[in-house]
Amino acid sequence: MTVSSGSLGWYLRRLSRMGPREVGGRAFDAVRRRRWRSALPDRPGVTGARFTAVLPAATVAAVPPDAAKRLLAEADRLMAGHAEYFGVARDDLADPDWCYDPKTGRRAPWGYAFDVPYRDEDAVGDIKQIWELSRHQYLTVLAAAYAISGDERYAERVAEHLRSWWAANAPLRGVHWVSGIELGIRLLSWVWIRRLLDGWPGAAGLFEDNPVALSQIWHHQRWLAAFPSRGSSANNHVIAEAAGQFAAACAFGWFPSSARWRADALRSLERHLRANTFGSGLNRELATEYHGLVLELGLAAVAEADAAGVPVPTSIRLVLLRMTDALAAVVDNRLRPPRQGDADDGHGLIVDGEGTDRWASLLATGDAVFGRLAWWPVVTGTDVRTPLLASLVRRTELSVTRPADRPAHFADAGLTVLRGPEEIWCRCDGGPHGFLSIAAHAHADALSVEVRHDGVDILADPGTYCYHGQPEWRRYFRSTLGHNTLQLDGGDQSVSGGPFLWTRHARSRVLAADTSGTSDGGTARWCAEHEGYRRSVHRRRVELTAASRELKVVDEVRGQENRAVRLAFHLGPAVTADLVGDRASLTWTRDGEARSAVLDLPGQLNWRAHRGESEPPLGWYSPGFGRKEVSTTLVGTGLADGAEGFTTVLRFHG
Repeated sequence: MTVSSGSLGWYLRRLSRMGPREVGGRAFDAVRRRRWRSALPDRPGVTGARFTAVLPAATVAAVPPDAAKRLLAEADRLMAGHAEYFGVARDDLADPDWCYDPKTGRRAPWGYAFDVPYRDEDAVGDIKQIWELSRHQYLTVLAAAYAISGDERYAERVAEHLRSWWAANAPLRGVHWVSGIELGIRLLSWVWIRRLLDGWPGAAGLFEDNPVALSQIWHHQRWLAAFPSRGSSANNHVIAEAAGQFAAACAFGWFPSSARWRADALRSLERHLRANTFGSGLNRELATEYHGLVLELGLAAVAEADAAGVPVPTSIRLVLLRMTDALAAVVDNRLRPPRQGDADDGHGLIVDGEGTDRWASLLATGDAVFGRLAWWPVVTGTDVRTPLLASLVRRTELSVTRPADRPAHFADAGLTVLRGPEEIWCRCDGGPHGFLSIAAHAHADALSVEVRHDGVDILADPGTYCYHGQPEWRRYFRSTLGHNTLQLDGGDQSVSGGPFLWTRHARSRVLAADTSGTSDGGTARWCAEHEGYRRSVHRRRVELTAASRELKVVDEVRGQENRAVRLAFHLGPAVTADLVGDRASLTWTRDGEARSAVLDLPGQLNWRAHRGESEPPLGWYSPGFGRKEVSTTLVGTGLADGAEGFTTVLRFHG
């Protein structure tokens, strides 16, 4: 295989972020991949396999009627062949082509899995589009629809598609055998498919009595045991790998290696859940959607252990408890968490229909499994997943002191939430630049703020939009200019070495965080700084005053003077801005009611509004992976002369 000079540069930068142990492990992996090319072992024989990890009686009856209705509506759309993934509508799901990317029209090439250039969109297509369908989470929805309705059409479609996938994706052949996270999530889906189809007469013939299914399950687990994510890549991927491996080894524990796989996966899960989570309960990747993904995977793994009677270390339950309390602490009044870092719409387990609130579902499950605290926000929505998971997870009394009041400052994660009247919510970012040496899912967003009013994005984090295939857009959405913070000399605070690689990380520190001031009509304050710009320090102060419903942001640049400044404020897509000089009048609606605010911007800078620009990108908001919409970005340009700070004031009208 030839390597271009650009690719060689990336490999060298990537290598520089690895330690000796990781380099050695990856070298061993490369040798094993070459050996596996020519020798595909036969699956060990299995006799008398039975599936016993079934749902307790009356579990399905506990599913709320409105959640069941949403699920069945979604299942019927899938049965008609319709779905949407990452902004691309599909109407081919009645008989899908497993290697086809509807976005580019390309098909991933066939061949030995580790030869497939999956990062090359010209050769493969959009890999996220291809992989997503083969996570088989749409099949868990169909299986759940069967469990609730008893309609065998859903079960028969699931069986048809699984047999099609198994026939088209032989072990170690093709694009679906490249990435461990895909194998792990797919295994978890298969476990739940088998569980949800348990009342169907064909379930055993589809799984434990089917040699093809047994071969696929065994080869998936053999792959995961051989090629775990290592070192600088041991982020949410390794959690998915371990959770899927553990779930399969518990529910499909039919093979000679099942006990070893189960024990190894449980050790990995325990180790990496702790490593991936701050003591405060927030995920160390500082990418909120991955907090949700890891929490879902952890809860699903514990459910599998309890269903199989496998003891789980108390530390795993404690981490999941802390993660749940942290999620309850940071959401706004509409149960929306921060939009921080990368987000790719990834889920651990899907058994719900469209319109189900992911975060409300997680909090409902946390309530059922751990019990809610008095300060938790009230969850009024319903879902299918909570009663299913809660029926399997054993309630355990944990010897831990949980927060007596709602936390607002997470010192280890550098995340602070200021809350004011009229449902004003402000997130301030003074934390580390992501997780591990490559900080794969971090954005160059040090000292950024995110402001909402009654759940509406006012000063918005624009999101992620894409990973592969569109490098200019990937750079923009993770750049400093793509966040509500200050840029110097046209560069990012942290240095990127590739779409999932940062070679230099801005170091931030929070200097003050007083979040209690607004409770009596006073002022909450936050202050932090970072040294990502060489020879200069960016310091930011934020004050939220309850009585005046006013948010003040003061930016200072200390050190080298006369550096070019760009200060950006990204407005949410629902907000209309009328910019005159250095004042922007903001308007939006919420539940049919007109709302407004005034944004007074620093007069030392020249201000301009940008909307939907593409060369270069500016003025965009991504509501989900693969989707973007026009929004307004206000950018002020000028010089930092060190004499005075830049003061921005946002005033909400009554």
